[in-house]
Amino acid sequence: MIQHVVMWKFADFAEGHTREENMAWVKEHLTALIPVIPEIRSMEIGADVGKTDMSYDMVLIMTFDSMEALHTYKVHPEHQKVSQYVKKVRTARATVDREI
Repeated sequence: MIQHVVMWKFADFAEGHTREENMAWVKEHLTALIPVIPEIRSMEIGADVGKTDMSYDMVLIMTFDSMEALHTYKVHPEHQKVSQYVKKVRTARATVDREI
């Protein structure tokens, strides 16, 4: 199995919305992908509660059966729509894909 972990820092204000509004949009739209993309085995997404200088604002943790399944998710048109919006409202992104 593959675990896909992504962390984002969001702009204070972007695309006409606050950081919190954009984070809620991202969570809603990523969660909506679960029934659309069958390769998704599990998904956890949430906001940081630590609020330190080193913190990212939000984390996404997903599992897939294989790297091929992860690739299918990444190139899926519905995921691409969400990804394009996230690129407009984030200031930083970090990711790790690991075997579990």
